[in-house]
Amino acid sequence: MSVFNLAVLTVVAVASLRSLPAMAGYGIASVVLYVIPAVFFLVPTALVSAELATGWKGGVFIWVREAFGERWGFVAIWLQWVQNVVWYPTQIAFIAVSLSYVINRGWLASNGVYVAGVIIVLYWVSTLVALAGGNLFATVGSWSGIVGTLFPAVVLVVLGAAWLVTGAPSQTPLTASAALPPWTGLASIVLVVSNVLAYAGMEVNAVHANDLSDPGRGYPRSVLVSSALILTIFILPTLAIAVAVPQGSLGVVDGINLAFQTFFDHWHLGWATPVISLLIALGAFASVVTWIAGPSKGLLAAARTGLLPPLLQKRNQAGVQRSILMLQGVIVTVLALLFVVIPNGNTAFVTLIDMAAALYLIMYMMLFAAAVRLRTTRPQVRRTYRTPAMRLVAGIGFLACAVAFVLSFVRPSGFTGLSTMGYALVVGLVIVVLGLPPLVFYALRRPGWRLEPDHATGDAVLVNPPLAPTPQAGDAMSVRQHGRRAALRRPSGRHLDRTS
Repeated sequence: MSVFNLAVLTVVAVASLRSLPAMAGYGIASVVLYVIPAVFFLVPTALVSAELATGWKGGVFIWVREAFGERWGFVAIWLQWVQNVVWYPTQIAFIAVSLSYVINRGWLASNGVYVAGVIIVLYWVSTLVALAGGNLFATVGSWSGIVGTLFPAVVLVVLGAAWLVTGAPSQTPLTASAALPPWTGLASIVLVVSNVLAYAGMEVNAVHANDLSDPGRGYPRSVLVSSALILTIFILPTLAIAVAVPQGSLGVVDGINLAFQTFFDHWHLGWATPVISLLIALGAFASVVTWIAGPSKGLLAAARTGLLPPLLQKRNQAGVQRSILMLQGVIVTVLALLFVVIPNGNTAFVTLIDMAAALYLIMYMMLFAAAVRLRTTRPQVRRTYRTPAMRLVAGIGFLACAVAFVLSFVRPSGFTGLSTMGYALVVGLVIVVLGLPPLVFYALRRPGWRLEPDHATGDAVLVNPPLAPTPQAGDAMSVRQHGRRAALRRPSGRHLDRTS
């Protein structure tokens, strides 16, 4: 995999055009709402993940396991996986809405049967792509991301600039006084912090770092490129939408399509709306393919160390996690059918995603804590990239996630389905129900669940093992020193790396 492939896969995994219209409602103040979470979350996540990925292979499961033991490594990868399983239906529902603009200018967007059908079909197509193994998912993900995410973002920026240059009126004030969002107390804090998870996913493709020809140099470069692209994709297109589309016309799900429709209708280019909507759907499809391949691969690494029953450890001939993908597919299919039976089902799912996001924040706190602990307890492991001021950088990221986690129990403004206390209780229930299974599996694990020896499962986790001199024959002191060095190289837990 090339640096560019991995960078684009990361952009596709993180940057979604779906969220832009919601932020466009804040006009030029949206820049602040993007930059603050980027500084306190995106940058720390990118830097910390770069060091961890070039010291240990395997992603979140391996990183947290090496720091805190097998149980908590399993919990971390489970939280990453299950949060995304719940997210898949909403993302594919966005694809369904975009495709409805291709078919009949959005009239099908509110049809639950149509949305459910698209979710089921596209999810299983994505699963087939992932099951093919090799670099097919990377090729599909990167090229679809370029065509369906980067290209529409560029088009939005060009259209927004043309809107202003031709003298069309801006729908949002572009003055210095409008650069800061209005202060409304706790609601303002919630607004800023809620954008933290807009950048979630910087770590998900770290499991592919060793697919690069030179992970030590290539992965940090891919992180740098993807971070710059993500900020650009978020900020400039959001401003373009804000200048052309009135705030009251920005829908939560179909807002991006309405924005393009506004631009194209203004210049009598109505034929372009279905074309760009098709590309947006393609970009969203790329993000689904990317996320299917990432967390499920990490969960397989945990499963094959004996943490899940053998039934969930099965792979196909390409070595892809067949059982886990099938389980995901069943869950997503059931959730998709709820669009048929629940009125305004998309709003319900958006609320569920907001609640499940608390699980992801727990995983990120574990990641930052693991990075600090490994720097202290495993200094002998050679990282080809080292995060400057690790304690400060990881501490900032941890604090941002902790604040976001606490505020996830606060009911969003405008939400009327539950009382303030009821909303907090439901969030707590979601955390318990979705977060408890890994602890149950860990308690029930059996020796027979481990299907492969350590060296075949990814338990030999060092990317750059430290070098130690070989003791000379008959040198008792050298033998004792070599033994101590070998002991230092042991990961936490019961497993040894290859050099040991």
